Amino acid sequence: MPKKDDDAKKPASETVLDQRWKLQVFYLCFYGFMTQIRPGESFITPYLLGPNKNFTQAEVTNMIMPVLTYSYMAVLVPIFLLTDYLRYKPVLVLQSLSHVSIWLLLVFGTSVLAMQLMEFFYGVTMAARIAYSSYIFSLVAPSRYQRMASYSRSAVLLGVFTSSVLGQLCVTLGDVSFLTLNYVSLGFVSFGLVLTLFLERPRRSLFFNRPKEAGDGVAPAELDKMAGGDGGGGTGGWREAVLCRMLREVGVLAGQPQVRLWSLWWVFNSAGYYLMLYYVQILWNEIYPATDNHRVYNGGVDAASTLLGAGASFAAGYVKIRWTLWSELVIGVVTAFQAGLLLLMTTTSNIWLCYAAYVLFRGSYQFLVPVAIFQIATSLSKELCALVFGVNTFFATVLKTIITIIVADKRGLGLSVHPQFYVYFGYFTLLAVVYLLAAVSVGIRHIRCKQPGELALAKEPCQLPTEVPAQEKSAEAGAVQA
Repeated sequence: MPKKDDDAKKPASETVLDQRWKLQVFYLCFYGFMTQIRPGESFITPYLLGPNKNFTQAEVTNMIMPVLTYSYMAVLVPIFLLTDYLRYKPVLVLQSLSHVSIWLLLVFGTSVLAMQLMEFFYGVTMAARIAYSSYIFSLVAPSRYQRMASYSRSAVLLGVFTSSVLGQLCVTLGDVSFLTLNYVSLGFVSFGLVLTLFLERPRRSLFFNRPKEAGDGVAPAELDKMAGGDGGGGTGGWREAVLCRMLREVGVLAGQPQVRLWSLWWVFNSAGYYLMLYYVQILWNEIYPATDNHRVYNGGVDAASTLLGAGASFAAGYVKIRWTLWSELVIGVVTAFQAGLLLLMTTTSNIWLCYAAYVLFRGSYQFLVPVAIFQIATSLSKELCALVFGVNTFFATVLKTIITIIVADKRGLGLSVHPQFYVYFGYFTLLAVVYLLAAVSVGIRHIRCKQPGELALAKEPCQLPTEVPAQEKSAEAGAVQA
């Protein structure tokens, strides 16, 4: 009752504003859900290898797929900066246009060059994901960041799940061809483009379009303090100098053990994770080259992995251990488990075992993602958060590109998919050994410490800035992951 009385006492203008941002958040979540409805996405590889396009496996593996990694690396930094400078909406329009281009090329393209151009646009859409995930923070007050971020993320996951289930039902029960499924996807992404046009363009953003006055009395943000200002958004020299100074600050933060450890995990493990993700459909097709579309279950597997990943991410929030002591061991065990799953995927001739290993691999990775976000974000302001995760993602993309050039590209070794997965198995095995050795080292130092608390204190991240609660900043940090 008191809450209703308080609401009744609100001025009419405040009530209108309250309803306005709620409608904006609802529309953004609806947009996020609808833009994920692409039922043909889970079946792109069998479509390319099937009678509709009739590309060879070597062409798809060594000539078409590598372009995705290269284009993502080429556009990542420009899109990261343009997203903030142009205030989100233009980049979301670019993303929607790229989605339309992808499915136009899939439907009408017939050459390897057309498919390479399709992969280029795929790289653009991946880089532009940050525009959607960070858009939400321009609509609401900081006190609502965590809840609103969970809403927008849930909308995306629900869209991915719905899309995968819809695609699988169409193929298995509806006897829909892959070509027809891609026409359906083209219709959905075209509708997504229309939805994008009705998004409101925010007036502020994190770096380049800051509010001129801090009307809510919060403390000056990191950018303003580094620029020597008082929270204003003046057009002085900070645009030219502050980002460089913040990058130097990121270098200093690398000296914190927890930030360094989880940033390294982000770089090395996410590179391997996405390489597996890019090529796994080709592996499935080689293990079980189904000529009958009814027996291709890629959509169902994607739906299951999405559900498990969401559940694992949720469960990670309830794991209460001393991360300053056990981080290396947890990362080492999970990475060793992933290496075993990659070996199983590479050696098995049973497609269902390969499917199960893939689902578990994705779930185990998604379990550690929120842990990494929180462990890194708790010691940073929101601006530094965005920059650290941007830097981590960039280095992961560089590493992924180097591995692709050496392993997959026809100008490198040009390996087929099975030898590639042996390489990824060796990569994760090496990472697991390094992590476990680091865990042993931490354990030995802990045992030798006369005061066990000293080690934990030495590894603890710096104190949080008082103006930004930890849970809010971890929500903001989640906006920059891929």
